[in-house]
Amino acid sequence: MSNPNNAVLKIDGKEIMLPIVTGTHGEMGLDISNLRNSTGLVTVDPSFMNTAACYSKITYIDGEKGILSYRGIPIQELVKKARFVETAYLLLHGKLPSRDQGSKFSQLLTRHSLLHEDMRHFFDNFPRGAHPMAIMSTMINALSTFYPNVDLLSLKEDIDTSATRLISIFRTMAAFAYKRSIGEPVVYPCPDLPYCANFLNMMFSSPVTQYELREETVRILNVLLILHADHEQNCSTTAVRTIGSAQVNLYASISAGISALSGPLHGGANQAVIDMLKKIEKDANIKKYIDRAKDKNNSFRLMGFGHRVYKTYDPRAAIIKKECHKFLRSTKISSPLLNVALELEKVALNDEYFIERKLYPNVDFYSGIIYSAIGIPENMFTVMFGLARLPGWIAHWKEMIGTQTKIARPRQIYVGKHVKEFSSR
Repeated sequence: MSNPNNAVLKIDGKEIMLPIVTGTHGEMGLDISNLRNSTGLVTVDPSFMNTAACYSKITYIDGEKGILSYRGIPIQELVKKARFVETAYLLLHGKLPSRDQGSKFSQLLTRHSLLHEDMRHFFDNFPRGAHPMAIMSTMINALSTFYPNVDLLSLKEDIDTSATRLISIFRTMAAFAYKRSIGEPVVYPCPDLPYCANFLNMMFSSPVTQYELREETVRILNVLLILHADHEQNCSTTAVRTIGSAQVNLYASISAGISALSGPLHGGANQAVIDMLKKIEKDANIKKYIDRAKDKNNSFRLMGFGHRVYKTYDPRAAIIKKECHKFLRSTKISSPLLNVALELEKVALNDEYFIERKLYPNVDFYSGIIYSAIGIPENMFTVMFGLARLPGWIAHWKEMIGTQTKIARPRQIYVGKHVKEFSSR
C-alpha cells in the first residue's frame, strides 16, 4: 500500500518512493536527494526552473497570488511600519528588534561605518570610468584581508559584528565610489545620522554645499531598500549560497552575489527601464514600442514587465507605484519619464497580448524613476540594489552554513563526443 506522504516513480517495472515535502503555506515538492543512489538517474532542470535548492525560513513568495513576506511579515506591513535597519535586523535574526535591540544594532552600524583608511586609497587605483559594481565587488572581497574572522569556525563569535560591519561599510564604499567618479572628496559617515540619511549625506554633501536632508527623501529611500532587501532564491542569492557552501568567508560569498547582481538580466533591469523610457520619450510614439514588443520577429522587449516568479502584479510594484506618485507630488519634482511610464503601463495592461502572458509591471519599472528623482545616477542603480539586498544575502549565508554540510555540486547530462583516440593532426 502506498504512503500518502510519498510519490511513486515507476522505472523498468520498479517502484521508487519519493518523499513529498510540504512547506508552511502548503507548497509541495518531491525530495529526490536519493534518486541517483536508488536508480542511477538524475533529474534535468536547466536554469533551475522547477528546482527547490534548499529549505529556508527567511522569505516567502507566492507568485500566483502576488504575496511577498519576510520572516512571515507581509511586505506591505514592513513598508508602512518599519525602517530599513529594522528590516535588516528582522532578516538576520528572524524577529523584529525590541527598542533596546534596535538601539544596539544602530550603534553597531555607526561604530562600523568607517572604512579602513588603507582601503580608502584602493579607490585611487581603479580607472576613472570603472563601473561602481566592479569596484564594489573587488572592495568587498578585499575586506576579508582586513577582517579575516568571518568563516564558519568563527560564526558564533563574530557573525553579528561581521554582518553589521558589512551592511554599514557597503554604504560608505558606495558613496566613496560615487564621489570618486565625479572627482569630489569623500564625505565621512556622520554618527548623528540614521542609516539612510547618512548615506544620502555622504553621497550629496560636499565641502562647499551642505546637502539638505528632506524627510520625504529619507523615507522613500527606506521604502526602496525594504522592497529589495530579499527575494528568496534568485540568481545572486543562489550565488551567495553556492559559493558559501565551499566554506569560503562571508565577504567572498557576498562579492559573488554582487557580481551576479551586476548582470543586466538581474540587478541592471531598472537602469534598462530608464534607458527604454528615454527612447520612448524621444520618439513620442508608445504604440511603436508596443508593436515591436508584440512582434515575435523583433528582439525588442518592454523592460520592467513580467517576472520569473510573479504571474500576477508584483506586490512590490504596486507599493512602489503609489510611493512614486506620492514622493514626486510632495517634492514637486516633475518627471517626464513618469508620464511615459504611466501611459506605457496603461496601454500594456489593456492589451490582450500582455494580459494573456501575464506581463505586468515589476518593481524595476518604477524604482529607477525614484532613484533619478533623488539624484542618484544611473550607473549607481545596481549598487543601490546591492545595498538593499545585503541583509538578505547575509541572512541566507548564515542560514546555509548553519544547516548545510555538503558543498553545492550539481550533476549534468554529458552530450559531447564519445571517446576518441588522440590525434595531433
